[in-house]
Amino acid sequence: MKRRDLVKGVALGTAAAATFAAPAIAQGIRQWKMVTAWPKNLPGPGVAAQMLADRITALSGGRIEVKLYAAGELVPGRGVFDAASEGTAELYHAVPAYWGSKSKGILLFGSQPFGLRADEQFGWLAHGGGQALYDEMYGRFGLKPFLCGNSGPQWQGWFRDEIASVDDLRGLKFRTTGLASEMCSKLGMAVQAMGGRDMFQALQSGALDAGEFIGPWTDSALGFYQVAKNYYWPGVGEPSSAEECGVNLAAYNDLPDDLKQAVAYACESLYNPVWTEYTTNHARALKQLVEEQGVQIRKLPDEVIVAMGNAAGEVMTDLREDSDELVRRITESFLAYRKSVADYMTYADNGQMNARALDYTY
Repeated sequence: MKRRDLVKGVALGTAAAATFAAPAIAQGIRQWKMVTAWPKNLPGPGVAAQMLADRITALSGGRIEVKLYAAGELVPGRGVFDAASEGTAELYHAVPAYWGSKSKGILLFGSQPFGLRADEQFGWLAHGGGQALYDEMYGRFGLKPFLCGNSGPQWQGWFRDEIASVDDLRGLKFRTTGLASEMCSKLGMAVQAMGGRDMFQALQSGALDAGEFIGPWTDSALGFYQVAKNYYWPGVGEPSSAEECGVNLAAYNDLPDDLKQAVAYACESLYNPVWTEYTTNHARALKQLVEEQGVQIRKLPDEVIVAMGNAAGEVMTDLREDSDELVRRITESFLAYRKSVADYMTYADNGQMNARALDYTY
């Protein structure tokens, strides 16, 4: 064979190989459905969910294409856990506080009354043994879980009438979720779980007396200030509220190692940006609520905070005595980490915030 014919043959062979290889690469792209518990682009969690979908797609180099379905588009908002567990969707974006009916132990991974702040919550999972327990619990349901954001401190919520004492809480029709709902129930409150839009309608109609959702940024978008002007702090029911991504375990295990890392890093890398976006926009929104909407910021009486703290302690005792051995282990791990960081924060962040509050020129 002449050399030029050999070169020509090699070139044709290479072109043919490229022709056949291209469809194989295209076929290797995974098209994943993400279902969320939020309306499309709801300030805060709806925005964060889209950020996560986009980041997984980007960090995978487009080898995982994530399409987001907002609450109600593919499944109801409270159906996203089951959808990912059963394989109807490959992943979901929501909060652990919604899944108490699956196991009480799940609730500790999202928020705890008088519990962990946003940085501490991430610290427990990353450095305090929490992630292994998180994986073990969600593995029961065929899911691989990741934290992917946090709202920071939530508010106690919107109240139609002022709260002067613990007696004012008894029989109060109140919207909340997670372990905060158990704390409130122990104080005689009539707790109801519902989405943000339903909460607005219930406050408007009088079906609710009060309710909490997230904080000023998200709450103002949902218009709660239009039907309840008393905005109470501190939100001791949720000192922080972690957002999570639950991935169908079979779909996750089917990924090559680099794509597993892409999914994991997409979640981890968003935790701080999501948290700090909430903080920044909460501060801006609160100023507008007060100055433009006539919202009255009110602090819970100390008597009420102490009563809530005692009720929260009873909730933790219940979890320590739960019949499920895994729930007991999760609770003990959380309590040990909480004590460790609480002891240190007396000198660290608490000390800094107390110093900032003193009267001096700055």
